[in-house]
Amino acid sequence: MANLREIRNRINGVRSTSKITQAMKMVAAAKLRRAQDAIVSARPYAYSLNDLVRHLLARVDRTTLPIMEQREEIERVLVIVVTADRGLCGGFNTNIIRHATQRINQVHGALHAQGKVDLLCVGRRGANHFGKRGYSIAAKHIGLINDATHYEASAIMSGIVEQFLNGEYDLVEVVYNEFKSVIQQRVRSEQLLPLPAEVAEEQPGGHHYHQLVDYIYEPSEVELMEYLVPKHLNFQLYRVFMESNAAEQGARMTAMDAATTNARDLIGSLQLSYNRARQTKITTEILEIVSGANALKSD
Repeated sequence: MANLREIRNRINGVRSTSKITQAMKMVAAAKLRRAQDAIVSARPYAYSLNDLVRHLLARVDRTTLPIMEQREEIERVLVIVVTADRGLCGGFNTNIIRHATQRINQVHGALHAQGKVDLLCVGRRGANHFGKRGYSIAAKHIGLINDATHYEASAIMSGIVEQFLNGEYDLVEVVYNEFKSVIQQRVRSEQLLPLPAEVAEEQPGGHHYHQLVDYIYEPSEVELMEYLVPKHLNFQLYRVFMESNAAEQGARMTAMDAATTNARDLIGSLQLSYNRARQTKITTEILEIVSGANALKSD
């Protein structure tokens, strides 16, 4: 009897868990729809602005603007790590943390050993992980990523630009999850400051400038760069936040869907075990009754 009660209690517990995971899946799906619409709408502008800045960068002297200064020796690095505030989203946070750790140790290992690599953690998971392991955290932003606005991204980026111009950092990178589809996210690391001279890969939503065409700009290229570079950096960080938010919701929806399916499979297995145990109990009771009746007859 106790065995049946234990199985029945476990079935009820798993059924309750499946209801929770199903609800979380539906919430993540609703958030994903909004986040996906936002990032799909923002990408063309971000990619076109990125391509324009890169095109102008090849036509101007980098020394004309301090924000474009390519320093000969990298003495201090800032790595922006964008994770989620919560778990239950599969390998979303683990992949980001692993990639950031490998990059710090392999690419900036010498500087990290000297304590010259700082982290700016966006998201509680990354801040907790690196904080417990003794990494130098310059700043952390909790509860921001799911509802980040362009104003908040601009405020963070403005502070980073000021630190770069003051010589506090010679290189600024960002590590985040790029949204590819509901079931796929890609970990990316990008250099924000100084602006890289070339585009790492062509973006389908951008505008590609032909190298043999002599474009005429009004006002001058330098004046355009002075105006566009801050806007470009602010919006690129904002795009990173939107990419990460959409990727997080997609990962959570996929993880909760898998958890719900596994819970239902487990309920089916437990129900089968319950039925077998119940049949065994009934059979045992019948045998005991028949044995007792036979014993009375023999007497």
